[in-house]
Amino acid sequence: MQDPSTLGKKLGWYGITVLAGLFVHGLILLPFFYFVLTKKNPFTYIRGLLQAMVIALATSSSSATLPITMKCLLENCHVDRQIARFVLPVGATINMDGTALYEAVAAIFIAQVNDYELDFGQLVTISITATAASIGAAGIPQAGLVTMVIVLTSVGLPPDDITLIVAIDWILDRFRTMINVLGDALAAGIIAHLCRKDFPLGGAEKAGPSYGTQNPHAHNNSNSVDVPMTEIHTHKDCMFDTTGDSVDERHAHTVYYNICQV
Repeated sequence: MQDPSTLGKKLGWYGITVLAGLFVHGLILLPFFYFVLTKKNPFTYIRGLLQAMVIALATSSSSATLPITMKCLLENCHVDRQIARFVLPVGATINMDGTALYEAVAAIFIAQVNDYELDFGQLVTISITATAASIGAAGIPQAGLVTMVIVLTSVGLPPDDITLIVAIDWILDRFRTMINVLGDALAAGIIAHLCRKDFPLGGAEKAGPSYGTQNPHAHNNSNSVDVPMTEIHTHKDCMFDTTGDSVDERHAHTVYYNICQV
């Protein structure tokens, strides 16, 4: 074991490296991809996500931040509800780009502490393994420490040395959770832009919620999306029409329920 002061300096540089990588990824790479794919100002979009990012910083959990992230996308960023409700839960489970970056840097740091030289093939193995392990990480605080064992054993590093980074992992976990949430939200914005023709924001959404019932005889907006309706007849308040000697029974009230409402 090295001198504690030397180890403390290396641990400090490790924390600075992780934070620098997270900020480069979150403030340069992700906005760049958003701008290239949507031709919109990414920082205007990110401004609407500040509340979700603050909650992510406070909770260290992308799953706990999920309701706030969805609220920010719907109210501030004006992303379609169907896209937000599909992309965000999937992203909170598998889109752990901040965790993948952290695990790769942590594995290289542990190798340097043990004076273990990594060749190019092992660096590639760490990158692939960290990405795959981050997909299986749970959206709870410090879940990356569990999957870190997979990354270390893939290149023959001792898993016991994870204890070296536990001291500052709690603060790094908060920042990488912010990047995870930011990546999920930007992905939802990109999907909303690419699928804007399939999910138009018509007047049906501005008219207010229908709470599962709609009137099929109402005037349809040209931008509205057709949703299959189920016709349910009520067996009360029947009216009878008399035509000559025949009597026709007609239901006075018919309700159409949207059973596929998202």
